[in-house]
Amino acid sequence: MRRFEGKRAVVTGGASGIGRATALRLVAEGAEVLIGDIDDDGAMAVVGEGDGRIAYQRCDVMDPSDIAALMATAHADGGIDALFNNAGAGGLRAKIDEIDVAGWDMTQNLLLRSVALGIRAAAPLMAKRGGGAIVNTASIAALMSGAAPTAYSVAKAGVLHLSKMAAADLAQHRIRVNAVCPGFITTNIFTSTVGIEGEKRDQANRMIARMASNAQPVARAGRPEDIAAAVAYLLSDDAAFVTGTHILIDGGMAVGMRHSWDPDTPGLFDSLQTFTA
Repeated sequence: MRRFEGKRAVVTGGASGIGRATALRLVAEGAEVLIGDIDDDGAMAVVGEGDGRIAYQRCDVMDPSDIAALMATAHADGGIDALFNNAGAGGLRAKIDEIDVAGWDMTQNLLLRSVALGIRAAAPLMAKRGGGAIVNTASIAALMSGAAPTAYSVAKAGVLHLSKMAAADLAQHRIRVNAVCPGFITTNIFTSTVGIEGEKRDQANRMIARMASNAQPVARAGRPEDIAAAVAYLLSDDAAFVTGTHILIDGGMAVGMRHSWDPDTPGLFDSLQTFTA
C-alpha cells in the first residue's frame, strides 16, 4: 500500500520511539520524510534506515526559529503534505502544590507551544499546495488523571483542544488536523524523565513492558508501531473525512477499573456479595 506516493511529510521527534516508527511507516508507504530532532546520532541512524527517503534537520522545538526553519526547508525541498507534531518529553514531574513557574513554563512550551508553532509554521505552506493533513501527539493522560504528572497531562489536554480549534481554523485551506492519544507505549520517555540511562534503562524498559501487559485488556505493552499505524491513517486520504478529533490507542486502558475487564479481579458489587451470601 503506497498511500503517500509523491507526498512529503515532516516528523518532529523523529530520531526515536513513535517519531522514528512513524517516519519509517510513511517511507514504506511512499513518502519522502524530513525529520527534526536534537538527537543527531539517533536521527542519522533513522536516515540510514530510510532507503534514501529520509532527511534530517536539527530542530529544537523549544526554539520557535528552529520550528520555522524546519518547515521552510521542507517547503523549499518540495513542499509539505503531512505533518506529525510529535517531539516531546516527560517534563516537570512535581504535583500541583509543588510546581515551580520555570518548570511549568518549560513543560507547556515543550509539549503544547511547540505543537501550536508547528501548525502555525506549516499551515501557510500547506495551503499553497492546496491542503494537507496534520497529526499531533497528545496522550491518554489528556483524558484521565493518574496516567502522567500534572503539567504533562494538562499540556496534552491542551494539544487535544488545540487540534480541534486548528481543524476549524484551517478547514478553509483544506487542511485537516487530528490527534493521537497513546497509552502505555514502550519508548524511552519514562526512563529519560527520571534520568535512567545505559543498561539500567534497558532493564527498566523491560520492567515497564511487563507492567503494561497487566495494565489493560490487551495483554502486552504498546509499541511505537501501533501509534505509527494510526498516524499514517490520519495523515492519509483514507481519513479524508476525519478532522478535529483524536484516536485513543491504549490497549483498552481507559475502559475502566481492572475488574471491568479482568474476571479474576472482583469489583465493588462482587465484593459486597460476601455480605449477602
